[in-house]
Amino acid sequence: MFQQMFAGKVAIVTGAGQGIGFEICRQLCLQGASVVLNDVDEMLADTAADIIKKEGGSCIDFAGDAGDVIFIQQMVSKAVNVFGKLDIIICNAGITLFADFFDYTEEAFTKVMRLNLGGSFFLAQAAAKQMKQQGSGGRILFMSSVVGHQAHKNLAAYAITKAGLEMLAKNLVIELSEYRVTVNAIAPGATLTERTLHDKDYEATWQRITPLGKPATATDIANAALFMVSDAAGHITGQSLVIDGGWTSVSPSPY
Repeated sequence: MFQQMFAGKVAIVTGAGQGIGFEICRQLCLQGASVVLNDVDEMLADTAADIIKKEGGSCIDFAGDAGDVIFIQQMVSKAVNVFGKLDIIICNAGITLFADFFDYTEEAFTKVMRLNLGGSFFLAQAAAKQMKQQGSGGRILFMSSVVGHQAHKNLAAYAITKAGLEMLAKNLVIELSEYRVTVNAIAPGATLTERTLHDKDYEATWQRITPLGKPATATDIANAALFMVSDAAGHITGQSLVIDGGWTSVSPSPY
C-alpha cells in the first residue's frame, strides 16, 4: 500500500532507538524516506540507524535530549543540512513515570512535562517554521496514548501530557493550515516493545482484557503513524487516532 510512498521525503523521529519509534523510522526508510533518527541514548541511536542502513535505508542518527529547545533546533538544522529540507516530524520521545498521585514529586512532574509536552511543542514549532519557509507543506504527528482518553492508575501526570498533545494538534490547525501543514496525533494502547516485555505478565494481561485478544505490535502502531503522515491522509488534520484493539471501548483495568 505504501511502497515508496515516501520517496523524496525527509523526516525526523524522536525517541527512536528502539520500540515504536524505531519501527516507524524503519518503515519510513523502507518506503523511500530519508530519516533523522533521534534517541537520548547515543549507543541505541547509532545501533538503530546502522540496522536501517544495512537494510538499504537512508538514515542518520542524531543523539540528544528531545526535550531541550537548543538541541531541537540543532536537530532540525541537521535534517535540512544533510537532506536539504524537512517534510515530516514524528514526536515520539516521551517518558512514563508511574507513581501514586499522593506521592508524586515536583521533580518527576517537571521531568514528564518537559519532555512529553515541551519537547513535542518546541519540535513542532521549529519544524513548522522550516516548513513555512519551504512553502511546500508538511506533516506533524504527536504520540498520544489511550491514557489521554481513559483514566489509568498511577499515571495522572503522564495522562495530562497525552491529552494535552491531542489538544495541541487541534489548536495548531488554526496556526498551520494556511501553510498546508497537517497536525495529528495517534494514541497507542498496550504495545509489545522491549520496555513492556520486561514485565513477564504484560502480554498475557493485555491479551485477556483487549477485545481483539492481543496487544499491539510496534508494526501495528507504525502502520498507523505512516498513514497519518502520508499523502493519503492529506485532508486529515487536528485529529487523534486510537490504536488499541478496542480497549478504550470497554476499558477494563489491568490491575
